[in-house]
Amino acid sequence: MRIRTSRLPLALVAPLLLPLAACGRHDDARGPKGPPEVGFTVVRATSVPMVTELPGRTSAFLTAEVRPQITGVIQRRLFTEGALVRKGQPLYQIDPSLYRAATGQAEANLASAEAAAAAAQAKADRYKPLAAAQAVSQQDYTDAAAQARTTAAAIRQTRAALETARVNLHFTTVPAPVTGRIGRSLLTEGALATSGQASPLAVISVLDPLYVDIQQSAAEVLRLRRAGRNGQLAQHVDVKLLLDDGSEYPFTGSLEFAEVTVDPATGTVTLRARFPNPDNLLLPGMFVRARLARGNEDHVWLVPQGAVSRDPRGNATVFVVGPGNKALVRPVVTERTVGPDWVVTAGLNDGDRLITQGLGKVKPGQPVRPVPETKPQAPRAPAKKG
Repeated sequence: MRIRTSRLPLALVAPLLLPLAACGRHDDARGPKGPPEVGFTVVRATSVPMVTELPGRTSAFLTAEVRPQITGVIQRRLFTEGALVRKGQPLYQIDPSLYRAATGQAEANLASAEAAAAAAQAKADRYKPLAAAQAVSQQDYTDAAAQARTTAAAIRQTRAALETARVNLHFTTVPAPVTGRIGRSLLTEGALATSGQASPLAVISVLDPLYVDIQQSAAEVLRLRRAGRNGQLAQHVDVKLLLDDGSEYPFTGSLEFAEVTVDPATGTVTLRARFPNPDNLLLPGMFVRARLARGNEDHVWLVPQGAVSRDPRGNATVFVVGPGNKALVRPVVTERTVGPDWVVTAGLNDGDRLITQGLGKVKPGQPVRPVPETKPQAPRAPAKKG
């Protein structure tokens, strides 16, 4: 039996073989791949400001409660809510009728006491020579002199009562205890004000300057105090504020003091800073972010954030160009950031060539071709499709 074989025409087979031959020629032209090109920078130790950003809350420099000293019905409110009031400025008028009558009664009692004292003193003066001449008994003179002293004491009593009545009458006008900005009135006209009431009539706040209470962890305070004993912290601490909208407050404050106890519930220490507030931009109760500049931290390295990666345990690592131009993994300690850079406190040495570009092509121990990061890196030729 004879088997027939089909043969394709040469004109049909030749076009199928040409692309395969062309791919083979391109592969041969590229040749073997060299080590990847990476950009590096030489790191040097430097000094950076020790800036700490912490949450804070504003509070008034001084707060005074306006309280009534007497009991009575409020007749008038004499201020505009939210306005600036001066010390001694009248704020409320309480009905003075009863206190004016009490003052008049005290004045009459004083006049009566003075008249009685004058008569008693005159009688004692007349009895004195008569007692010496034994025209009256010595007992009569003693009684007259005692009566004169008693009426003189009554004058002092009624004079004190008159002074008390006048003070109460003066208290019918409620003045501002301090100069500051007053809030809303908590009692209206016609309401009864009492001397022992729980709530004040209004509250006055002094807003310029203003306090900012800052919360810092006790561990951080301990670290900073240890650094301060080593002379690494300046005595004067400037404070900047970041507002809720992300803008920076235009005035710089100063740290006043730190609490001497730690809050057991939060483990934090309260720091108090003082800020000028001429435009009343800051109001009590606002939440802000405070930046504290505590001198300089020496012998640290600034590393671009993109050059730092994390291992599976979360530890920071970088790539450096080691001997023989091999990429080496170096663990580093990163505590905080300054702008676009990490502040590295350990793990690097002066003169290390830190790889900052081409990190996606680098593997630990792999040979690399390092070039300065300022030099444009040669792009890799794209593979041609066969």
